[in-house]
Amino acid sequence: MRPLLPLACAAILAAPLAADAPAPKAASAKLCTTCHTTAADNFRGHFDNLAPKAHSFQLKIDDRVEILRYDAATLKVVTPEPAANAEAGLKSIAKGHEVRVQYAEKDGVKTAVAVFAKPPVKLAASETIAVDELQKLVAMGPEKGKYFLFDSRPAPRFMEGAIPTAVNLPFPAFDKNVDKLPADKGALVIFYCSGKTCNMSPGSLAKAKKLGYTNAKVFVEGIPAWTKKAHGVLSPASMKAAYLDTQTPLVVLDARPAADAAKGFIKGSVAADPAKMADLLKTFPSAKLKPPVVVVDRTGGEAAKAVATDLVKAGYVGVNVLTGGFQAWQAAALPVETGTLAAKATFVPKPRPGSISPAEFTKVADLAPAQRGAVILDVRNPDETKNGVIKGALAIPEPQLLARLSELPKGQPVICHCSTGLRAELAYHLLKEKGFEVRFLPTEITIIDSGEFTID
Repeated sequence: MRPLLPLACAAILAAPLAADAPAPKAASAKLCTTCHTTAADNFRGHFDNLAPKAHSFQLKIDDRVEILRYDAATLKVVTPEPAANAEAGLKSIAKGHEVRVQYAEKDGVKTAVAVFAKPPVKLAASETIAVDELQKLVAMGPEKGKYFLFDSRPAPRFMEGAIPTAVNLPFPAFDKNVDKLPADKGALVIFYCSGKTCNMSPGSLAKAKKLGYTNAKVFVEGIPAWTKKAHGVLSPASMKAAYLDTQTPLVVLDARPAADAAKGFIKGSVAADPAKMADLLKTFPSAKLKPPVVVVDRTGGEAAKAVATDLVKAGYVGVNVLTGGFQAWQAAALPVETGTLAAKATFVPKPRPGSISPAEFTKVADLAPAQRGAVILDVRNPDETKNGVIKGALAIPEPQLLARLSELPKGQPVICHCSTGLRAELAYHLLKEKGFEVRFLPTEITIIDSGEFTID
């Protein structure tokens, strides 16, 4: 093991923790405010992580996280499909699903009283269009298929990838953009948004009907269903805004002949010969990671579409073809690199805020406690810690953390871990709220009685 100076350790811990002035806390995610108001003692956001051992769950409200405790004996959980009990109901809610949480607060601890998972929208069959039917229309194109397709999501979501031929008409700005609708009010007009529970496309439908459109429909399953069956598209400007400017990791595949790519390509591009996709897929990042993929050819033509289609068939979602291809990228005067395309695709997901990598954690934990310059906080339950803790670690079960803050040494950074990363992240948010310099290990860790550990 290579020694690490305490100052270097402190740098590892503090690097991502530049303090910003705290922003006012919203009770509702911005997306939820499009269609809903939020009563006092309620939150609206997206269900994140559930930690049954800590009787807690995380609710994401845009860029922040709320920690909510619950008592399984008294909690009310309402889901589209009734569950046997409250805990089963919570487990049935998918990560990212929109929920409303009614809570009570005492001594700074928020306890969920009721959780309402957003149900699917209800529309008449005559007002909807199925994915297979929409695919047929898109394959024909608007002129031959005689349709107009509108994406009701906000512009930032549209920029991440949209259904081919769609025009962005965000529901929140619908009234200001009615000029995008066709003059013929008998034309087939189709709206879609973020899926079965999203109200933006049904809201657009209602507005269109009020304007006199008689053949308007909603693709209720929306972009989640589309990306499971077909690729999307994005423009060079959208790719820059949604991924490059935000430093969001993605995989760029270049489907052009090697001779063309040698003259210039998008930074980080990987060679993707449409005839050799089977070989590329052997070493491609796991579909479980859901890597965003943009496929580029000369003009956004058949080569890129073939590569994208093979990826979708292999189980990848979020696959998009660059509209206009490399020619459009150059025409937009966006950065171009020369040299050799990468032969293998790699993808490292963007770390969760406050997380520490397994390598960094190991460097700190392998030091003698006095040399760490930080406190390793084990937030597992006593029945787990009795089997072993990292040498010098402080053990405080996550549910007891707020009541035992005085046990944490003052002025030292804190690194939290549990067994899976879920309770460690809960602890991270609680301590961050109290002003601690804190990070957490987001992965599984196994510790034996000697204090030795293995990170999965």
